[in-house]
Parts: sequence; C-alpha cells; structure tokens
Amino acid sequence: MSHTKSTTKLSALISDLVQIETENPPGNEKECAEYIAQWFDEHGIDAELVEEPYPDRPQVGARVGEGDPTLVLNGHIDVVPAGNTDEWAFDPYGAEVKDERIYGRGSVDMKAGIAISMLATAELADEVQTDELPGSIVFHAAIGEETAEPGTKTLLEEGYDGDYGVVLEPTEMRTATSEKGLAWYEITVSGDPSHASRPDQGTNAIQHAQPVLNALANYDEKVRTREDDLVGQAYATVTMIKAGTKENVVPEEATITIDRRFLPEENIVDIDAEIDDLLDQVAADHDIEVSWERTRTYESAAIDVDSSLAEIFRHHSSEISGVSTDPWGVTASTDVRNFINDADIEAITWGPGDLSQAHTYDECIDLSAASDGLNVLLNVAREVLNNDID
Repeated sequence: MSHTKSTTKLSALISDLVQIETENPPGNEKECAEYIAQWFDEHGIDAELVEEPYPDRPQVGARVGEGDPTLVLNGHIDVVPAGNTDEWAFDPYGAEVKDERIYGRGSVDMKAGIAISMLATAELADEVQTDELPGSIVFHAAIGEETAEPGTKTLLEEGYDGDYGVVLEPTEMRTATSEKGLAWYEITVSGDPSHASRPDQGTNAIQHAQPVLNALANYDEKVRTREDDLVGQAYATVTMIKAGTKENVVPEEATITIDRRFLPEENIVDIDAEIDDLLDQVAADHDIEVSWERTRTYESAAIDVDSSLAEIFRHHSSEISGVSTDPWGVTASTDVRNFINDADIEAITWGPGDLSQAHTYDECIDLSAASDGLNVLLNVAREVLNNDID
C-alpha cells in the first residue's frame, strides 16, 4: 500500500473512531466496540465481542494465527468526558481535520493507537496465515481504562494473551519500560452540626481538617524525596476538599482527597500503612475523628530497561522518526500493569502522539506522527513475529 493511500485510510479510521462518543464515565463503549468488530469482519478477521466484565459494555478481542511468539496490541476505547463544549474551538466529536491534525476527544488518547493497531493487525494477517510470519498477533480494544476498571485484565484472562505486549498510549513513540502507580485516598474528618448562630454548640469539621491538611503537606514533602531514574518523583497531592451542606450550618463532615503517585519501588500495602499511621497520629495529637478509604488504584509496573522488546521498539522508532533511544518511563498510569503484574507478560507502553494533549480541550493527533507510528509498529511486529527477538 502506498504511503499516501495508507495515510488516507488511517485518517479515515481515526476519524470514524473519534466520532463515536465513548465517554467514561458513564461507560459508552458499546457502539465503538461493535464498529471495531464489524470492521474486522469486513477484513476477514474473526473478532469477539467480549461481554466480560460487563455485558452492557463489550470489548473486543481478536487473535490471528496460532504460532509463537504472540504479540499483543492493546488499547482502550473509553475516553474522558469532553467537559464544557463551549471551551472547544472544534466539535469534540466532529473529527475535524486542520493542518494535518485530527481534532476531537480521544483523538490522541487513544483512538489513534486503536486505529494503527487495527490496520497493523489487518495488514499482518495474510503474512501470519500463510506462515510467512511464524508468530501470531492479538488485538485488544479494552473498556474502562480511564476509571481503572478490569477491561484489559479480563481480556488477558479470557485468553487474549501472548508472549509480548504493547500498550499504545501516546508517548511520542518513546519506549516506556516503567510507569508510576496511582492511588486515590478519600479522608473523612468528622464533626457535629449546629446552627451557625450557635457555632460553639457544634464541632466544625472544616477546622478539624486543618491539622490533617498540615500533616498531608508534610507527607508530600517526605515522599517527594523518593525518586526513580525513569519516572521521577513520588507525590501526595491534595486535589479535592468537600464540606458543608448550607451557609448557616456548622459542617459535620469534611472530605479530603489525595492523589498519591508512587514509584515502581513502592507498593500499595506499604503506602496504605503510611496513610493509616499518619492519620492515627493526627487523630491522637488533635483529638479528632478521622477515617480513610482508598477509592482507586493503578499499580506501578516495570520491566528490565534493556528488554529485547524495548530495544526493538527503540530501534525502529529512531530509524523512522528520530526518536531518542534513551531509556524512559511514563509518569502517568496505563494498562501495562495488567500485562506485567497480572499476566507476567513482557510489555511496554508506546505510541504516537503527545500525552500533553490527552484530556485537554481541542485534543488532537498529528497525522504524520500516526502514520509513522503505524510504520514503526509494522516493522516491530514483523521482527517479533519472525522470532527475531532474544
């Protein structure tokens, strides 16, 4: 296929995917999953609508070939809500093309990654099925990544697994062998309500929250001293405070949310213990009632920085797009943890597009970058599936 024809096909596919609204919450992936399954059917590839873990939110799994090794191409089809559409210069679901960029929610995070995975799977299918390539390829269109739901984990458990994996998040085609973890904690500080004309009759939860906030600030300073060569610092950031029911009522409860970004060297059990000890000490020192709950967790994950899979991706990304071959880690959280931690599969995070575009107004993907990404992925896949990997 010529470069121009390939780019046109890629542009059309990204546009089609972007125009299907898949916001999560609430989890509107079904229409997109059905589109992808039908697309594969039209290209002569069997694809399954996997109704696990949620029957009303199917995801897509496809396997081409039975030989070894198997390379898994993974992406998620859910996107964060578009937010205030008045802030967009482009229709968030219009997939408008301007200056060789496609604009729209999910264009970079990560409908472009899904599109190049689909096209790569289709292009490689004939070579796999005729044994020109002895390996096999697996495709994932997962649900629920934006809200830490077990989409990718379920696809792996349902048999859509392999020897190697790539999660096609936008990394500007840098190859990430590690990533930070993420945990959200909701801390509740209790008080007693009263009418604001009689404030001393109650106990103001907001005032009781102040020593908790001070302790969390000190905790953030402490964890920031922890660093990793690839993913940088750890953080504990207060991101939300909620309190009060009415202007003239002393609040009986204040809720503080913290976003804890942690390193591959840290683990969630130890972090839970740190939060518990910190809040126990504050409660004892200030005679206040405090409780906590961890509401969401993305585990950290890492593989050997010199893994053969990573080296192949670095080589072809450099050859085609001049991307640095320096070791690198991603500071966000992705479903690569499900490959590494849950399925014991060697996997990296890699894909076209700039992560700083993700979740923004006027999100966009550069078409030339997406096209280069497709070419890199095809080169890598042929090398891996031909067993040219140590």
